[in-house]
Amino acid sequence: MIGNTRARRYLLSTLSGLLLVLAFPYTGSLFFLSFVALVPLLLVEDVISRNKYRSGKVFWHAYLTFFIYNAGSTWWIWYASEAGAFLAFFLNSLIMAFVFMAYHYTKKFVGHKEGYLSLIFYWVAFEFIHYNWELSWPWLNFGNVFSRVPEIAQWYSYTGVLGGTAWILLLNLVIYRIFQNVLLKRETWRVQTPILYTSLLLLLLPVGTSLWMYFSYTERGKTSEVVAVQPNLDPYEVKFNVPVEEQVREILDLAEQKVGPETEFVVAPETALWQSFYEEDFRGLALYKNLTDYRDRWAGTSLFIGASTLRFFKKFHSRASRPYHDGPGYFESYNTSMLLDANNNVRFVHKSKLVLGVEKIPFSNYMPFLEKLAIDLDGGSGTLGIEDEPKIMRTSKTVFAPVVCYESIYGGFVAEQCRKGAQLIFIITNDGWWKDTPGYKQHMSFARLRAIENRRDVARSANTGVSCFINQRGDVIQKTGWWEKAVIKGKLRKNGNKTFYTRYGDVTGRSFTFVAVLLLIYMLARRFMKLSGIRPKGTKAP
Repeated sequence: MIGNTRARRYLLSTLSGLLLVLAFPYTGSLFFLSFVALVPLLLVEDVISRNKYRSGKVFWHAYLTFFIYNAGSTWWIWYASEAGAFLAFFLNSLIMAFVFMAYHYTKKFVGHKEGYLSLIFYWVAFEFIHYNWELSWPWLNFGNVFSRVPEIAQWYSYTGVLGGTAWILLLNLVIYRIFQNVLLKRETWRVQTPILYTSLLLLLLPVGTSLWMYFSYTERGKTSEVVAVQPNLDPYEVKFNVPVEEQVREILDLAEQKVGPETEFVVAPETALWQSFYEEDFRGLALYKNLTDYRDRWAGTSLFIGASTLRFFKKFHSRASRPYHDGPGYFESYNTSMLLDANNNVRFVHKSKLVLGVEKIPFSNYMPFLEKLAIDLDGGSGTLGIEDEPKIMRTSKTVFAPVVCYESIYGGFVAEQCRKGAQLIFIITNDGWWKDTPGYKQHMSFARLRAIENRRDVARSANTGVSCFINQRGDVIQKTGWWEKAVIKGKLRKNGNKTFYTRYGDVTGRSFTFVAVLLLIYMLARRFMKLSGIRPKGTKAP
């Protein structure tokens, strides 16, 4: 019998983890495996429940599955930070295991049917919450597995990534039911015909709908000519050691190769201006003159570029505030996107979705001493300042979403920028920390989902590959290679129409979270009653 020994159960748990890894972009990219990846783990849980083993066994099997998933899909974090990788692998796996345990307890104390449905609600709620709390790390959300195949994810313009997660979970549960009936209940395959038809319908209907949307979609909006620069500066050896003036000249000389009379934007990478300066003093710096000298030669062209900036405050402003070293007051550091428009006006927008351990120390607003644990990468460490809400930037012709690095994996965040009027999405990043690994490829592919969700063209400028242009269907229409100095030019369409997802954001996540909370409360109440020997009203004594 399947799973009737400890070794077999651990083999099945391991198999689930490996299938999740193989399904994920660029660690296998076999996205179709996501539809069955959880089936072995679900079978393990079923065996443990039927044999009335202690629930702790479910936890350890789930932890093994999700540890393999986390480490196997994001092992490249190790290049940037061993401590960060350790925390990501162990802590995120722990949280995922707890979510699976909530499913197990609901099935145990409420009922099997309710338990199966609860897995979908709990997991989607977890991924939604994972966008919005101190330990946010939504990189491994199940719905991201389709980022390399935009043809079958077009309906994300309604549901976002969380809709893909719900689809994956639903199919896993239906296919699990088939295996449960055949392997555990010894039913024949012929009896499974209705469930097989159901699973086929659940698979083909979203795929067919998406393919129809993909091939029938027409690009919208007037065109804007954009130049994206990839300077290819090694973040470990060069980027933060060479004077910023030299790097600026290199970046702008590269851009000048492609800038023409119709060019509206030059887009340059995150922290291209890596040497920190006070925003209020910028116009008086030699750096400002260096930038405007180039920009003045590009009549009508605006420069969008990454910078490290500072602001001064007379009073304590946020947990990012540090005492000013030359007198009273405080200052804050920012990872900033900067717009220098065609009239040399300057606008700053600060990155708001920060990288854990490097740009943000979780819970340090409650426990300030944690700031000492910040991971020190060249270019800054410790909690940075953020904006109060998602911001947009505008020129006389165009409104766009300024997106810095990690922010591009937050669908709801980018959707809010588009809701505020952004017609294009500009992503600036520095992916060189991860070297030539799946990390930078995954990061780029997630940008394709932002394009689909909002039907916005995307220009992406990376310090090193991949810099690219993405159309409103999620197709990469032009890109650079890895570890090469390059510049690309393309015409992007400015779309001001709002998709359902742009208008309403993660309504899937909000509604599923509401139901999940109710389910969790009901499960805990039933568990308390059972452990206390209290029978629910209307039930008979055994």
